[in-house]
Amino acid sequence: MSALAKASGALKSVDYEVFGRVQVSHYFQNQYTEQEARKLGVVGWVKNTSQGTVTGQVQGPEEKVNEMKSWLSKVGSPSSRIDKTNFSNEKEISKLDFSDFNTRY
Repeated sequence: MSALAKASGALKSVDYEVFGRVQVSHYFQNQYTEQEARKLGVVGWVKNTSQGTVTGQVQGPEEKVNEMKSWLSKVGSPSSRIDKTNFSNEKEISKLDFSDFNTRY
């Protein structure tokens, strides 16, 4: 297997927390996050926090995880205002821990 093929097949995992006006509607925000994750083909979860942020984890091919990171940082749901997004625990993984992307309560 070439280095390029290995690189394109790398799986990544990253935790995130989104700050700003991101909990306008719990269902609304999480619905858009789930929709975008499924469109990109990544797995993981999203959850509103008691501090007014949105947190979660994304796993999938590195390129798709990077696309989701960009969406979480710059786009979000139509009624949200993203001030900043923190990413942590970013690492390469050997297998996915989730089979889908869903909302946690």
